[in-house]
Amino acid sequence: MKPSILILTVFVLLLLVPTVIPHNYSDALHKSILFFEGQRSGRLPRQQRMLWRGDSALKDGENLNTDLVGGYYDAGDNVKFHFPMAFTATMLAWSSIDFSCYMSDNDFRHTLVNIKWATDYLLKTVSQLPHRIFVQVGEAQPDHNCWERPEDMDTPRTAFALDAPGPASDLAGEIAAALAAASIAFKQSRPTYSKLLLSKAIQTFQYADMHRGSYADNQNVHNAACPFYCSNNGYKDELLWGAAWLRRATGSDNYLEYLVNNRETFGVDYNYLDFGWDSKFGGVDVLIAKEVFEKNVSALTPFKDIAEKMMCAVFPETAGLHMSYTPGGLLYKPVGSQLQSTAAMSFLILTYADYLSKSSQQLSCGNLKFQPDSLRRIVKRQVDYILGDNPMHVSYMVGYGDQYPRQVHHRGSSIPSVKVQSTAFGCTQGWNIFHSDNPNPNILVGAVVGGPNVDDTFIGKRTNATDTEPTTYINAPLVGVFAYFNSNPNIT
Repeated sequence: MKPSILILTVFVLLLLVPTVIPHNYSDALHKSILFFEGQRSGRLPRQQRMLWRGDSALKDGENLNTDLVGGYYDAGDNVKFHFPMAFTATMLAWSSIDFSCYMSDNDFRHTLVNIKWATDYLLKTVSQLPHRIFVQVGEAQPDHNCWERPEDMDTPRTAFALDAPGPASDLAGEIAAALAAASIAFKQSRPTYSKLLLSKAIQTFQYADMHRGSYADNQNVHNAACPFYCSNNGYKDELLWGAAWLRRATGSDNYLEYLVNNRETFGVDYNYLDFGWDSKFGGVDVLIAKEVFEKNVSALTPFKDIAEKMMCAVFPETAGLHMSYTPGGLLYKPVGSQLQSTAAMSFLILTYADYLSKSSQQLSCGNLKFQPDSLRRIVKRQVDYILGDNPMHVSYMVGYGDQYPRQVHHRGSSIPSVKVQSTAFGCTQGWNIFHSDNPNPNILVGAVVGGPNVDDTFIGKRTNATDTEPTTYINAPLVGVFAYFNSNPNIT
């Protein structure tokens, strides 16, 4: 049998195999939302449900005489990187906009709380525009040299900023997208706040477009951001991403013209299989496709055409480029933590299937036609894989099921809570815990970790950050995905 035929056969069989475990998508949704409370920085609210956490980083921004208290720690460390934080906020907002109809009132309310925790902070990062934008808080290398819980960390909390005319198209473009998307999410429940978000989104996008270039190109922030969250994909995708969300939030033709005029020169046709904190091209295409489906805006049709090529790429029997799968059926792209790509692409596929259904259309891939449920089955396979239907029989969501990672690569989760042991752990004392085989004393409920390797293997030790470190931008798109299957669990 030819290798290509074998791959196709395995893929088809994987899709036909029914779910081995009957999953509780409602539980997965609740927990995916709860996770963000474990990542909070600043003074925690009375309503805090992740009770082992405490207040932290209450003097952030002092070195620049500004208030940068709040926001989220992006992963298992204690640095606040504003670029991925903004992407997290954008995806939480998109989840709430397009999938709130599948959420309970309580889940929707908590999702909005999570969005607002991010956007309240992002408003601080652009509070001094048009002259200054804040980039991050904390020095990554000293932070990574220590293993300390955030409540009593003693590593430098240096805040970094860049001033006009320093370029920041990627950072400012993503913040603009986040604020614009959130303005839609809050339009009904908090109309005044929604208007503030939109106003700041417009101003932030103006900075992004006027001062073109990547924020890490500024010498004073390069070493702080890189190699952790400097954009390897450039900045033009964030300009289109910000414009696309502003088009959706405002309906202004100015943004439509911007998208049309810059589509080819910004290279949207060449990176359509990428989507994540560093690459927004795939998200731009799917987001804009909605307007083509609903309003038949012909000027935007090229974006929909590329989105369709992306969707066709998930089926191995179609012509052209294809997405890759592990032997166990996981959408796979070699990145630092695998499930960030799986989560983001699953969200796009599910969203596009929803747009197809609502417009009574099917996916056209040359001579082949696919119903929206064909796309949904692929996403359901990803969700079930994450929740335990995988060769390792492990749930990659902490606290879901009986078998899940117990040694999560996360400082706050792995060190005894400040509410249990008030004495501070020093920089080096924490490494004894890091290298131990003991399970984390604090369960970071709902955290989806980095996940398996290309051969579906998984090393569940906290020393293996690639496999066991969670991030906010893995969970954010999964909120929308879990919400859909909570209401539609029987896609087969």
